[in-house]
Amino acid sequence: MRVSGILRRTFAKHEREYASSRVFKWVSFDGRYSSSQIKNNLKSKELKTFEELGVNENILRAISELGFEQPMPVQEEVIPYLLGNKNDIIALAQTGTGKTAAFGIPLLQRIDTDSRTTQAVVLSPTRELCLQIADDLSEFGKYIPHLHIAAVYGGASIETQIKQLRHGAQIIVATPGRLIDLMHRGKAKLQDVTNVVLDEADEMLNMGFQESITEILTGVPDNRNTLLFSATMSREVERVAKGYLNNYKQIVVGSRNEGAEHVNHIYYCVNAKDKYLALKRLVDFYPKIYAIIFCRTKIETQEIADNLIKDGYNAESLHGDLSQPQRDLTMQKFRSHLTQLLVATDVAARGLDVDDLTHVINYGLPDDIENYTHRSGRTGRAGKKGTSISIIHTREKSKVKNIQREIGKEFIDGTLPSPEDICKKQLFKTMDNILKTDVDEQQIKPYMADIKRQFEYIDKEDIIKKIVTATFGRFLQYYKNAPQIEKPSSSHRKDSDNKTKRDQRKTEEGYARLFINLGKVDGFYPAEIMQFINRNIHGRQEVGHIDILPKQTYFEVPRQDLRKVARALDGTYYRGRKVRCNYADDKSHPQSRGKKETIKGRYTKKQTDQPSQYKFKKNDWEELLTNQ
Repeated sequence: MRVSGILRRTFAKHEREYASSRVFKWVSFDGRYSSSQIKNNLKSKELKTFEELGVNENILRAISELGFEQPMPVQEEVIPYLLGNKNDIIALAQTGTGKTAAFGIPLLQRIDTDSRTTQAVVLSPTRELCLQIADDLSEFGKYIPHLHIAAVYGGASIETQIKQLRHGAQIIVATPGRLIDLMHRGKAKLQDVTNVVLDEADEMLNMGFQESITEILTGVPDNRNTLLFSATMSREVERVAKGYLNNYKQIVVGSRNEGAEHVNHIYYCVNAKDKYLALKRLVDFYPKIYAIIFCRTKIETQEIADNLIKDGYNAESLHGDLSQPQRDLTMQKFRSHLTQLLVATDVAARGLDVDDLTHVINYGLPDDIENYTHRSGRTGRAGKKGTSISIIHTREKSKVKNIQREIGKEFIDGTLPSPEDICKKQLFKTMDNILKTDVDEQQIKPYMADIKRQFEYIDKEDIIKKIVTATFGRFLQYYKNAPQIEKPSSSHRKDSDNKTKRDQRKTEEGYARLFINLGKVDGFYPAEIMQFINRNIHGRQEVGHIDILPKQTYFEVPRQDLRKVARALDGTYYRGRKVRCNYADDKSHPQSRGKKETIKGRYTKKQTDQPSQYKFKKNDWEELLTNQ
C-alpha cells in the first residue's frame, strides 16, 4: 500500500517532534521557544529572586502561583526603589515588559489594610487597561487580608462604582475622566493618598487628558509618591514630570523601540480592491496566527470583522461604538484564545496587554509613527519573536521609509504567498491536529467494532485522503480558482500631482471642511480637538475626517453645522493663542508649507514593477496530495 509522499513525510516529521517534546519539555510543539530562551532558562538560577528584592510573604505566595519565578528587568530595577520611602520615579518601558507588577507589588506592600481610606491611585488611558490593571493587582494581592481594589471608568454604572468606593477601597484604578467626575461628586476622597501611578502616561497625554491629570495631581497631598510609567519621554511627559515629580529617578529598560528588536516588519503592496483578499491569504498562510488587525475607522473595523466571520474565520471587532459589556466580553474571549483574530481601532485597543500575540496586522498604516511603534510592540514580547505585517497601497510607501528611519529596522518587501504554499501550510496544520489529538480509548470503545466494519474494505491511503478532504476541503475548494493578486505596476506621476490629489481629497458626502490654525506643535491631537470643539459649542458636536498638520488642522463637520462651528471657534483662545477658524475652501487661509501629515498620509510617486502571483490551477490540489 502506497501513501502519498507529502502525507508520509508530514506524519514522520510530527512523530519525531512529538517524541522529542516528551524529553525536552522546553521545546514546544510549534517551535515557539528559541535557542536564546533555552539559554536564558539554563541561566535562570543566576538571576535575582522576588524575595531578594524585598517582596513580602503574602505577595510572594500569590505571584509564585501565577508562575512568576524571577523578576523581569523593569521589576528588578523598580521594585527595590519603590519599596523605599518618598521615591518618585519615571520608568521608560514598553507595554508587556512587566510594568504592572513593577509598580503593583510595591504599591500593595505599602498599603495599610487596617484603614479603608484610599491610599493609592493608578491612572490609565482606557477602560480595558484599567480593568486589566485592577485584575492583576487583585491577583498579586489575593492573600493580603482586607484588601479592596476598585476599578472606576466611563461606560459603566457610576452608581455601582460609588457603592464600591463607599465600601472602602485602598487602591483606586481609574481612567482620568471618571475619577474627576467622582471627585466633583465628593465620592472619591483622595486626602490620604500616598502613591499616584500614571501608567501609559504618553498615551493619556496624547488622548487629551492633560488637564484631567493636572487636576487629579493637584487634588492629592503634596507629599505623595508619584510614579510615572511611559513608553516614550515626550515633551508632554517631561512637562508633567518637571511640574509634579520631586527629585525623581529615571529608569530606562531597553529603548523606545525595544519591542522592535524581536519583531520582523513586512509590508505587502497591493491594489486597494485586493486588500481584503490579501488579508485572507496572509491569515490562511499562518494557521496558528493569534493577531490584532488594526483598522483606521470604526466603520472599516466592523466591516472587516463581519467579512472575516462570514468567510469562516474566528474573528471579533473592538471599537468605540460597542457598549462596555460588549467590549469586556470581546476582550475576555480574545485573552482566553477563544477568538483568534481581533479587528480593532487604535483608540479601542490602546493600552491593551495581550500575551503571546504572533502577529500584528496593519490594514493600512497609521498617520503617526508612534502609533505604528505601539502597534508593532504588542507582539514580540518576553523574548518571543513576533511579526508586524502592513498591507499598503503604493501611496503609503513613503510612510514605510519614514517608519524605517524612526525605528531603525528595515522592512521586508513581501510577496504574497501562492495558493499552493497556503494549501501546504494548511495541510501541515491538519496533520498536526490529527497527530496531537488525544484518544480516549474508553469513550470510543463501544463504537470501534462498527467503525472497523465500515472501513474494512477501504484502503488506508483512501481513508487518509478522505480525512484530509473533510477537514481541509474548504481551502482546496477556495484556492482551486483563487483570484489573482498582483502588485501594482509602476507609475511615474509627479509628486506635485500627488500633492494636488491629496489637497483635493473628496469630502465625505453631507460634510463640509473647516480650517483651524492649531496643529501638532500646539499639542492639538484628536481628543484635544473634540474637547475644544465641544467646550466652545456647549454641547456634543459630530466630527468626521480630521487632517492634523504640524501647525494647522482640517476637519469635517455635517454641512448644516458648518456656520455654527466656525462662529463658535473663530476668535476664541487656546492656551493663550487666538484661534482662527474658517471654511477650508476659503482661499484666504494659508496653505501648508511643510510636510503634510494627514490621515491619508504623504504619498510617493515611486512604485515598483512586480511579476504577477502564481495562479493555482484547477487540478493542482490532486497533484499536491499524490506527488511523491
